[in-house]
Amino acid sequence: MKMKDPYMDFIDTKYKPSSTDVVVLFRVEPAKGMSMKEAIGRVASESSNGTWAELTTLKEHIRKIRARAFYFNGNYVKVAYPIELFELGSIPQLISSVAGNIFGMKALKNLRLEDMELPKVYTDAFKGPQFGLDGVYDKIFKMKKRRPLLAHVPKPKVGMTTEEHANVAKNAWLGGVDLLKDDENLTSQTFNRFEDRMKLMFKYRDYAENETGERKSYLANITSETKEMLRRAKIVKDYGGEYVMVDILTIGWAALQTVRDECEDLGLALHAHRAFHAAFTRNERHGMSMLTVAKLARLVGVDQIHIGTVVGKLKGSKKEVVDLDHEMTLQNIGEAKDVLTENWYKIKPVVPVSSGGLHPGLVPYVMKLLGNEIVVQAGGGIDGHPDGVYAGARAMRAAIEATMEKVPLESYAEKSKELAAALKYWGYSKTK
Repeated sequence: MKMKDPYMDFIDTKYKPSSTDVVVLFRVEPAKGMSMKEAIGRVASESSNGTWAELTTLKEHIRKIRARAFYFNGNYVKVAYPIELFELGSIPQLISSVAGNIFGMKALKNLRLEDMELPKVYTDAFKGPQFGLDGVYDKIFKMKKRRPLLAHVPKPKVGMTTEEHANVAKNAWLGGVDLLKDDENLTSQTFNRFEDRMKLMFKYRDYAENETGERKSYLANITSETKEMLRRAKIVKDYGGEYVMVDILTIGWAALQTVRDECEDLGLALHAHRAFHAAFTRNERHGMSMLTVAKLARLVGVDQIHIGTVVGKLKGSKKEVVDLDHEMTLQNIGEAKDVLTENWYKIKPVVPVSSGGLHPGLVPYVMKLLGNEIVVQAGGGIDGHPDGVYAGARAMRAAIEATMEKVPLESYAEKSKELAAALKYWGYSKTK
């Protein structure tokens, strides 16, 4: 007797997803000698409750909650997963399910998880951002007229002493920076211990606020082992901080959920750095999209997240950056070829952060692309200014003001020597 292929039971083009199903959009490329249908059946099976053999233990109530691949369009496939397959409130379990073993299957040449459509019953199990976009502007910065928030990362990103790092921060704040951010790999090294940095940074933060009359804030990187992150978050709160920052992918989803809850208890906003994402998002044919990463981060509850620039030093197409911006700021997302619909219900919008190789000449492009309710973040575009950090911050702030007033940078530079120097030095060149 010929054995039936158990994988084919997971393909059902007549299936209509229920309102409680999780729907995942995959891009599938079969391995040599494997048909598309065979590859798809394995993806749906292995990511739910199937395996390679016919099972004597497979009862009808188990089969009923299997995943179904129900839609095909070229290499794009939609798979519906009944909500019973998931533990509500657990991002690790979700990822282990729909993106666990499948990427290692020999039946696949390439596989990319493009997007997830999450039902209300699933999103309701998460808190989402505590502050979100409106909270950052209204509660933290108390801005009546919203403009892009200017953030700065002292460069070199690691190696400076605590005093050197804090002096860069002070000059940047005085020059017009709103947010001073630790970079992804600055945590608590011997040359710049976390506690020492907090003590000095918040001293200079307070000084800059008094000098400028503007609200200033600090994105302190607490990334570490989970219990240590909670300890560091309390230190930030004790010094009067409003934010903490974490590298969301290197700490892991479970740790991020724990940190998010701690931030609520402490009243701290959460800034998400996406370090490590390109290890699995950069290949457009394999891995997971940054869109999916950002959606899960919004679901857990980050208040700000990096989305790219298009014109900066990091890879990211215009479509990808715009899709990320929409997914973070809108409540309802429409469907496209590689994007699923989404209703965010009670989950608040997130502030998009445009960063990576920006300088004053690139500010108009970023603002035209993403609008005014964003964070524009510069590192070398401030510290690399020929006249120093203070002048670099002044130039970036002038570029934002010029764009807000719809004045060409060259014209605005007539009353800003710092912007004039920056344009002479960098022009409008894209960074590489």
